[in-house]
Amino acid sequence: MPDSVLPERSGDALDSSHRWPEDMDLLCRLGFNAYRFSVEWARIEPEEGHVSRAAVAHYRAMVLGARARGLEPVVTLHHFSSPRWFSARGGWLAEDAAAKFAAYARVAVEILGDEVRYVATINEPNMVALLVSARRRAASDDSAHSGGSTGIAGLGRDVAAPEADVTAALVRAHRAASGVLGDAGRGYLVGWTVANQVYQPEPGAEEATAAYARPRETVFIEAAREDDWIGVQVYTRHRVGPDGPLPLPDDAETTLMGWEFYPQALGEAVRETARVAGPGVAILVTENGIATSDDTRRIAYTEQALASLVTAIREGADVRGYLHWTALDNYEWGSYRPTFGLIAVDRETFARTPKPSARWLGSLAREGSLPCAAPAPAGASRAAR
Repeated sequence: MPDSVLPERSGDALDSSHRWPEDMDLLCRLGFNAYRFSVEWARIEPEEGHVSRAAVAHYRAMVLGARARGLEPVVTLHHFSSPRWFSARGGWLAEDAAAKFAAYARVAVEILGDEVRYVATINEPNMVALLVSARRRAASDDSAHSGGSTGIAGLGRDVAAPEADVTAALVRAHRAASGVLGDAGRGYLVGWTVANQVYQPEPGAEEATAAYARPRETVFIEAAREDDWIGVQVYTRHRVGPDGPLPLPDDAETTLMGWEFYPQALGEAVRETARVAGPGVAILVTENGIATSDDTRRIAYTEQALASLVTAIREGADVRGYLHWTALDNYEWGSYRPTFGLIAVDRETFARTPKPSARWLGSLAREGSLPCAAPAPAGASRAAR
């Protein structure tokens, strides 16, 4: 598309808004026991102050549908996209942004009802902060969008840190929504999900790495210390030297996103999150997976990632569940090319076809097992999103 960083249009996407019963049924048959999905604020409140009752009923049906099928609904209130009216009035940087988000959370309580336990306020606020800050800088210097054609793929590397006021605004919005959800008296477990970059210091670069990670990740984990849980979302690692992030090793296997094949990142991210968030904050792995056209590599990646998770659990991490990214091959940051899904989707007919990885991971969920014969944590869920 001209003047756009997005290589493709989404079109009808996966038609999941109509086909969610089919998708949930398929996941149940495969053996999964949880399903993460997001509520679209723009559908709930298409105009400021005007709530769509039809949209509320749609998402309420999804919650009830998940429960009826024995799926644990893990619901996210904001997953990158905002209503146009919210963005036009300044987005997260508007003076009353937190109040507007809290008002939306009050409406969301009608959707969540008494059936939802785990609620995420904002998905990957550290990535949101990077994007908002990058757009602000681009507008100020009249330069091209600093995300470039790779979009989110490059944001874990050497990019300018989020601006402090953007980070503070997101924390305020999270706190405001969390307060609303807590005051609802429904017993919700509330948190947010963080994109974990697994910054690994080269020898002698420990202080430089900590300084680099702090505004991009650490402060967002620290902000979860008052929460019930925090979501870990991780795919790869980033090595850091004294002068900043380093390029991939020459012999590194890479995914369709250009990321290093490094499944051990999951266990490392869980350990770091547990260390920073501290005791009393449970962990959900809300995203972990690989963009590949070779499903055997997806199984290999996921098996090794789960093995690293087992080690973190044995070391004491309070992990409540694992949700794979993603159930379906989806529209991923402007393109259908990076296939993360356990299930293939025909772009013309929308037919869903489970891959061998879906049956393999579903069998683990059905059996309540993890690699290395480790016991699953009590009450854990294994699922696809």
